[in-house]
Amino acid sequence: MLRRLHSDQPTSFAFTPANKAWAEAQITKYPEGRQQSAVIPLLWRAQEQEGWVSRAAIEDVAAMLGMAYIRVLEVATFYFMFQLQPTGSVANIQICGTTSCMICGAEDLVAVCKEKIAETPHSLSADGKFTWEEVECLGACANAPMAQIGKDYYEDLTVERFSEIIDELAAGKVPVPGPQAGRYAAEPAGDLTSLTAYEAGKDDYNASVRLAVDIGDTVKRIDGTEVPTTTPWLGGAARPAAVAPKPAPQSVTPKPVAAKAAAPAPEPVPVGDGTRPASLDGPRGGKADDLKQIKGIGPKLEKLCNRLGFWHFDQIAAWTADEVAWVDANLEGFKGRVTRDTWVEQAGVLASGGATAFSKRVDDGDVY
Repeated sequence: MLRRLHSDQPTSFAFTPANKAWAEAQITKYPEGRQQSAVIPLLWRAQEQEGWVSRAAIEDVAAMLGMAYIRVLEVATFYFMFQLQPTGSVANIQICGTTSCMICGAEDLVAVCKEKIAETPHSLSADGKFTWEEVECLGACANAPMAQIGKDYYEDLTVERFSEIIDELAAGKVPVPGPQAGRYAAEPAGDLTSLTAYEAGKDDYNASVRLAVDIGDTVKRIDGTEVPTTTPWLGGAARPAAVAPKPAPQSVTPKPVAAKAAAPAPEPVPVGDGTRPASLDGPRGGKADDLKQIKGIGPKLEKLCNRLGFWHFDQIAAWTADEVAWVDANLEGFKGRVTRDTWVEQAGVLASGGATAFSKRVDDGDVY
């Protein structure tokens, strides 16, 4: 199935401060030079915040990870869990259509979505509050038919109850998730045949539903303030996320988000062995070379190179082994990139007016 970016795109994207702190913490899970391994959790967080993944979000994640935009786009288009079009401001409803649910009435639930939301999947309802889609097995076969709405499962659905749930969500209510026909979890619909010591009424909800009820909002967008950001893999304590919650988007069309002025980046502190190459205070003639034509240099690394005083291909092409060692040690979160991606060799070709296979792809628009 061909998956493309939506034609209507917001002009910018920015993680909330708390979500950005969370994203930066996730990046620290991976070894130096392997930050791109965090691409899926960062894209997922962007979707949890906005409801879908826009081009601006893809580019922002790419910049954070030092990746070419096309590489992040490849991930977003490959995995169907990423929504590439605006979703309802309240919820995107996912109807399970696999065997058990299909036999038990999933097609009737789809009919409700077509009637109350939109005739086709991934289309916004008239009020912009809902979208819907049919998905493969969600693993709640014993409670078929069911749907995932927001972060939780609504099970044992009937046409009548499913229609009521949509109406309740539209009115700003949050229906209790879990079984909708009186079951506690996935026990037999009749009398218990095992675990008969279960004490009815001890807790009205199973553990999953209890957590959703305690949170109080199963369809809330994730802004990062829900729990502190922790980094136990670094032995770090919890970092409180101190920002006001960002309200869930309510409009049909995504509104442009004003870009925040970036704080000046601190000057890197020279570390490690080697000799620092000659640098420039600015590009010659006020025009820098496009260092992103070198494979391994993305927007973030290009900015870092400029801060270190490297603006031109011929500067990089002239680095000695000793100077390469210094640069490799001072690329902050991208140590070792110069050697790994053969910057010097590529820069030599570009400085002489030639082109590499990668730079040709950049010129052709295959890498952006």
